[in-house]
Amino acid sequence: MTLATSIVPADPQRDAPALQRWLADPHAAFWGMGDLDVGAVRDYLSDVTADPHQQAWLGLVDRVPTFFAETYDPAQVLLRGIHDPLPGDLGMHVLIAPPEGAPRHGLTDAVFAAVMTWCFDELGAQRVVVEPDARNDRIRCKNLRAGFTELRFVSVDDGDHTKTAVLSVCTRDDYARSELAAVAAPALARTGIPA
Repeated sequence: MTLATSIVPADPQRDAPALQRWLADPHAAFWGMGDLDVGAVRDYLSDVTADPHQQAWLGLVDRVPTFFAETYDPAQVLLRGIHDPLPGDLGMHVLIAPPEGAPRHGLTDAVFAAVMTWCFDELGAQRVVVEPDARNDRIRCKNLRAGFTELRFVSVDDGDHTKTAVLSVCTRDDYARSELAAVAAPALARTGIPA
């Protein structure tokens, strides 16, 4: 199975209804935004897209909206005073839509690979930085499979709540040598990704 992915800037008006549904699904509980209505999600997206230190992205698989990603400057957003940034560090979050119909084997690996490749090739990251909730074993496992190194537990305050997170980093070489890159590459066709 080959998955054609594309990543475009998120549009608050267009994308808020779908993102609100995805955030309300139990699998997105660690985002802590499941109780937001469409208007609140639109406001959230508007805040992110207006901030010069953050970007919001909509991901499509085979032209169907399937995932949401955020990228940010960890020296300015969320990890200020927590993370010792290096030039080229790029923070990242990813949320995959809940499945409709039969699950697609390999979808989450392919999406995660697409986002990592986007961060390095299109956004020029030297190192991707993540801070998953320490209780989120599934994403921590996915991060390790993608080549991330867990550095330490940190307390992260996003303005609405505080979480204990696992500060983790991944270089381009770490990712290239990772299990996830090897598994996802054959299933992933990067097409139509605008610069």
